[in-house]
Amino acid sequence: MASLQDALLRAVNSANDYLSSYILVFLLIAVGLWYSVRTRFVQVRCFPEGLRRVFGGLTLRGKRQRSGMSSFQALATAIAAQVGTGNIVGSASAILVGGPGAIFWMWVIAFFGMATIYAEATLALRTRRRDEDGTIHGGPVYYIRAAFPGRFGKFLAGFFAVAILLALGFMGCMVQSNSIGSTFSTAFGIPSFAVGLALVVVCAAIFLGGTQRLAAVTEKLVPVMAVVFLLGALLVLAVRARYLPETFAMIFRYAFQPQAILGGSLGFALKQAVTQGAKRGLFSNEAGMGSTPHAHAQANVSDPHDQGVVAMIGVFLDTFVVLTLNALVILSTLYVSGGPLAGGYFGDITRELDSANLAQAAFGSVMGQEFGAVFVAVCLFFFAFSTILGWNLFGKINAVYLFGKRAAKPYAVLSLLFLFLGTLTSNDLVWGLTDLFNNLMVLPNAIALFALTGTVLSIVHPPRR
Repeated sequence: MASLQDALLRAVNSANDYLSSYILVFLLIAVGLWYSVRTRFVQVRCFPEGLRRVFGGLTLRGKRQRSGMSSFQALATAIAAQVGTGNIVGSASAILVGGPGAIFWMWVIAFFGMATIYAEATLALRTRRRDEDGTIHGGPVYYIRAAFPGRFGKFLAGFFAVAILLALGFMGCMVQSNSIGSTFSTAFGIPSFAVGLALVVVCAAIFLGGTQRLAAVTEKLVPVMAVVFLLGALLVLAVRARYLPETFAMIFRYAFQPQAILGGSLGFALKQAVTQGAKRGLFSNEAGMGSTPHAHAQANVSDPHDQGVVAMIGVFLDTFVVLTLNALVILSTLYVSGGPLAGGYFGDITRELDSANLAQAAFGSVMGQEFGAVFVAVCLFFFAFSTILGWNLFGKINAVYLFGKRAAKPYAVLSLLFLFLGTLTSNDLVWGLTDLFNNLMVLPNAIALFALTGTVLSIVHPPRR
């Protein structure tokens, strides 16, 4: 069994390396650049408007919607999907493999991704459908079909739907439960399978409660979990304040000279930094991947532009706030002068620190090893738990698209099974498979985004009246 798993991991990693190095990076940046230029940098021009719409009437007790969600509930569900293990485990993995400079490339991906997600959200709202009972169906499969009405569009939409079922509904949930299980084992000594069983019970109650129950949970959970993590991170950074100039210097220096800390040639090291930043950045903020448009399509707003600017704030909060603070904690405690990783990730230290416990070690260096491990485990639990909720909804929408409403309950049962299996499976293999299907999701979504440029521009630049 171990040899089969190793062989599968090598094959998956080879496919991911090709997609990430030669297709994904260029495609993501191309889409983001394209929409940044064509919308006259909507992520800059409309950023204040987005902030006003998100925080102007913020409430954790939104009114029950007849169907769909309020604008904030849709954003909370999107952020629930975005802010997950990618912010803690994913950013740690990017730093270990790509060096501190990978964070810079995550920022680049996120900046252009704000324009991309504006396009995704507005298209999801423009092409969504509503059943007689008020149920809303929206997401990339619908704007892909709008972009290509014929057989090609049907094929692309089907390809995307299958990829997202595997990437988020099944494999993605395995990543989340795997990370929860490993961190809880480190912090509390609880067996991973016991954590998996508990997750299945709690998630089943929410999955079977429908969109309204999920929205009610995420609108309360997301702000609270974000504030708890931010307070903890700011506490560590306040203690390590004198190292912050060195920390930021490392991010920019190793973005363009990564061989100084990764070893090897400049070309290889730069490739590692850029691809890790792009790959983990995609997994973290999900802009261009086609996942969060499912949540924004549920928003009860009349103008797609209004939710588009709200969607941009989701990427900003995910990458420039949560992920960045986690990265600064890791770098300012472990990578600065005198830190255990100051010379790079080599030698005996690789047997003690990995992507699963790097953040725990970083927070523990200030909070104390035991409390730091507990703090990260609890934060990661809520991050990953909320992500599971969002991703389950996205998978469900596509399962219904492929097989009809009768597929909703069988899909829920299967997703719960994968959720449990994630606590028992190799971390490297789970991440590898998730990366693979994430990469495959991007392809049909990006093609449709390019094709529907005119539709997006008609929203962001409405004709004068």
